[in-house]
Formats: sequence, C-alpha cells, structure tokens
Amino acid sequence: MLLTRYEPYNLFDLFNNEGSRRLTNARRTAATARTEWMPAVDIREDEDRYVLMADLPGIDRKDVEITVDDGVLSLKGQRTTVSEEAKDNYRRRERSHGEFLRQFTLPETADMGNISASNRDGVLEIVIPKQARPEPRKITVN
Repeated sequence: MLLTRYEPYNLFDLFNNEGSRRLTNARRTAATARTEWMPAVDIREDEDRYVLMADLPGIDRKDVEITVDDGVLSLKGQRTTVSEEAKDNYRRRERSHGEFLRQFTLPETADMGNISASNRDGVLEIVIPKQARPEPRKITVN
C-alpha cells in the first residue's frame, strides 16, 4: 500500500509559484529585449543610504544615463565596439558590447531628489539617501 501525505494546498502553491516565475521572466524579457548585455550590480543598504555599484569598465560617463521615474531607477548605456583590423587574431572574446538597461524599484524611504553618482576605476557608484518615513497621524473628525 502506498501512503502519501495529503496536502490540499500544495498544488495551489506550486501553481502560484510557477505563475509568479513566468510573469517575472516575461517582465524581465520585455525590459531587456533590446539590451545586449547586463552589467553586474551590487546593492548595499547602510543606515542612512542605499548604494548601487555597477561594473562598467571601458564605458565613458557620457555613454551612461541614469534616470528616476515613478519610483524606478534606470541605468542605461552603451559600450561601443573598438574598431579592429581586418585580420582577427583573437583566440577568445568574452567582453560584451552594445546597449544595456538595468532597472531597480526604489523603496519608499529613498530620497529621490538627492541621488548622486560617481565613476571611478570602471565602477559606477549611485548613492540614494534615505529619508524618514512619515509618521502616521491621527485625524480627528469634527
């Protein structure tokens, strides 16, 4: 006799997880459909700020665009291909070229008006200061 554990909600959880995974992949695919590569990004949260560090070696700062719109920080840019001689002496090529786009949803505590960015040694650092969450206030009815 085969004994199996009865878990009536397990099937629903599996369905929900699979649906979420597919939707996330669909959104990611739509957002990155026109991109050719994605830079690695580290995100750190300090007590008073968030820090994003993106690896962008070989990219001029004029080729990088950082925007904030409706709580979404977008990092967009392009690494141009260096013109080469007709003869191809490469044994291996791993550095990607072309356009990239990374988008990050900012938390409510992000101070979107005071975001700063700097580029040093091929690492772009974006600093997003935190602002205090507004305290809930009680409104009296007259």
